[in-house]
Amino acid sequence: MLSYWEQQSFLHYDYIVIGAGIVGLSTAIELRVKYPAARILVLERGLLPTGASSRNAGFACMGSLTELLDDAQYSDETEIISLYELRKKGLEKLRARLGDATIGYAANGSYELISTQELPALDKIDYLNKLLLPVTGKPAFQLVNDKLAQFGFNKEYTQALIENTCEGELNTGKMLRALADCAIAKGIEIKTGAEVIRFEDEGKEVMVEVAHPVRGASLLLKCNAVCICTNAFAAQLLPGEDVVPGRGQVLITEPIEGLKFKGVYHFDKGYYYFREIDGRVLLGGGRNLDFEGETTTELVLNERIQQDLEAKLKDIILPGTPFAIAQRWSGIMAFGKTKRPIVKAYSPRVFGAFRMGGMGVALGSETAAAVAALM
Repeated sequence: MLSYWEQQSFLHYDYIVIGAGIVGLSTAIELRVKYPAARILVLERGLLPTGASSRNAGFACMGSLTELLDDAQYSDETEIISLYELRKKGLEKLRARLGDATIGYAANGSYELISTQELPALDKIDYLNKLLLPVTGKPAFQLVNDKLAQFGFNKEYTQALIENTCEGELNTGKMLRALADCAIAKGIEIKTGAEVIRFEDEGKEVMVEVAHPVRGASLLLKCNAVCICTNAFAAQLLPGEDVVPGRGQVLITEPIEGLKFKGVYHFDKGYYYFREIDGRVLLGGGRNLDFEGETTTELVLNERIQQDLEAKLKDIILPGTPFAIAQRWSGIMAFGKTKRPIVKAYSPRVFGAFRMGGMGVALGSETAAAVAALM
């Protein structure tokens, strides 16, 4: 049962965006730029974003050397270049929109630890640098073994160290908060705790049904067009799409006195990643230990992977350095047969932008611009 005022003022919009993560908020902002007078609503089913936007490691990822070489087994050179450029442009758009200071961005590059088994990858540095040069304008990768001793990593595991010159780091919380503030400042409505049950293109408008547990019924919203930006959860509203959830396990230590390194790091084809933040070490990954178990949208911990992360922290990253774990969490990413995001029109009034492949920080802004252009 609705009031007269509710029916008048709260049920009709020009655009509704489902999902308040990086892509959803960026899509709403792009729509505001295109349509200054439009009524735009963002719906988020949780009080906070549910997937990976607020639960990642704060990496501005382009792809490490071994990760790109692994991609080359399934993609041609044109696709590798195209995706790298999309990540680069997306990161530049995010930084320009919000400002480096606001999001805690530091263009310090990143590093990749190379194990004995991965040493043959060093022979491909020149090949990838040449391939990516039209996009990067500088060598993307360089060998920096002279820095190994100062970081204190396990010498038996870390046979070489590669610097990724085009990557950076940011503060995930500040970035997502700034995106939300930007949207609100532009007159975009954001409603949290609003789970979309279903939607239907009715020809002249789209009906979006939202759960309303307090009133014991659902609420029917109407809009000219809707965009689904729910990443790993997109298949719940768009069954049959090539979206496979991939849960990422993360832990962070208590502050460590005399920590020898700063910046962000990868190893094992990007399946593991760690960084220094506020004098702590944040470490995530290990999905490759249990692909089946981590193909889920449940935000719970995988004990086996958490133990593996802790072991790698002890044996590879902080050998001989005592530490204590402060927090553990997980986030839900989205993958598919390719690493290219899905940007698609399902009808003249229904659109989707999702499947960031674990690189939503870099890909999100350009993906949002692409789907807004379709709309």
